Amino acid sequence: MIHQLNRIKTKLSFISQYTTSIFKDKYECPMCGYIGAFFDVNPPTGYRKNCLCPRCNSAERHRLQKLVCDRIFENVDLTNASILHFAPEPYFAKYFRDKFQNYTSADLLMKNVDIKCDMTKLPFKEKTFDFIFASHVLEHISDDMKALSEIKRILKPGKSIAVLPVPIVCEKTVEYLEPNPLESEHIRAPGKDYFERYMQYFSKVQIFTSSDFSEKHQTFIYEVGNALGEKRDDYVPVCFL
Repeated sequence: MIHQLNRIKTKLSFISQYTTSIFKDKYECPMCGYIGAFFDVNPPTGYRKNCLCPRCNSAERHRLQKLVCDRIFENVDLTNASILHFAPEPYFAKYFRDKFQNYTSADLLMKNVDIKCDMTKLPFKEKTFDFIFASHVLEHISDDMKALSEIKRILKPGKSIAVLPVPIVCEKTVEYLEPNPLESEHIRAPGKDYFERYMQYFSKVQIFTSSDFSEKHQTFIYEVGNALGEKRDDYVPVCFL
């Protein structure tokens, strides 16, 4: 009976979202090509409008990261290139496998990855990878500076790139004494100043924002009741060694 009620609630929620979406703005998803309204979400971190693509379930950050990767790959020779994909998202796993000759996935807790490891103790030799992608990972790591040092260590010198986005949720970064259960166990709330830490390890850090791309892809964060405002940019830092 409980399972039946849960299925009914899920179906009613989907019907409500679908009905509401008929009257919403339409967007184009760069992940799967869907054109139409995006769903709102209401996670513990706060209500967000126009967040999820109903076809591929991509959120704002995924769409922005895809557009950023498409742009930087236009000018990068990926012949014989290798990538380390930390905390691999299924869509990006396929995307990177299609582009790179050598693909390696890694995570500390996830199943079905190539290597299980701690980002502060990466089990790779120096100068192993041309590209590293780790989205929304560093906010979970207490010693994030050690993790950045490890990322630099395993990148090949020259034209290597690391894409290391974190959720920017305030003006100044706030460090917690322990993982915050109200923020998906984040050990910090990254602020707009957080990417300054990357400059200690990389020669150049280029910040892409939602405003750098067409609004038709809906990569902005539409938050209700948030101190940063209803609509704001998301950020993707691209770090060059």
